[in-house]
Amino acid sequence: MALSDLFYPDNPKRRQELIHLHQELLDCMSINFRATNELAGVLNEHLGCTITYIQMRESSTVKENCDIIIRAMSEIQRQVQKIDSDMKEKLEPVLYQKLYDIKEPELEKIAIAHKVFSIILGEVTSTAGMVAIKLLGSNLITLTVGKLISLLAQIGASVLGGISITILGLGIEMILHAILGAVERNQLLEAVRSYEKHLAEFKAASEKYQHAIREVTSLVREQVQ
Repeated sequence: MALSDLFYPDNPKRRQELIHLHQELLDCMSINFRATNELAGVLNEHLGCTITYIQMRESSTVKENCDIIIRAMSEIQRQVQKIDSDMKEKLEPVLYQKLYDIKEPELEKIAIAHKVFSIILGEVTSTAGMVAIKLLGSNLITLTVGKLISLLAQIGASVLGGISITILGLGIEMILHAILGAVERNQLLEAVRSYEKHLAEFKAASEKYQHAIREVTSLVREQVQ
């Protein structure tokens, strides 16, 4: 037992709580890596995008992995915005407005989008227009991705940012080494509170992100079947 634990007997419990929350955060980040790659795959295959797949780096810190997802999500935003710009450029203003008019039948919107992609890409899949309308007409790119980017940036800049993503070996030692001495209890409490706050917000935003991606990918699968 560490000497500080003799003065603050609840520290071992706090350590375990911190490690548990750390693992929850990493699990959530891992799911977002997979979801982002899934969305990138759909965009690359059906809308002619060139988004690079990403992978968690176990030897890196939380911040460095947050930055990897942020760059990928920002690239997704950029390429979807380019799709929207291409639509606006190729279509007459009246037709372009129809894409965002909630009163317009979805099938007509899909037909318009599909025609544009046929011009832009030459040969397109049968689901290209459907995927485009689903992305452009939803809040996945404008709101959901934007919210996650903001939260990831906050997590990276917080007390969590410098911690290695692995919870074994050096990962735990890095956590414990940073909070030694008589002030360890206060630092532990601060770290736990920070984890709890960021994790609650991050999990909620991640669920919305993953749900939106499942809606897009399920449409693709239904078309293929």
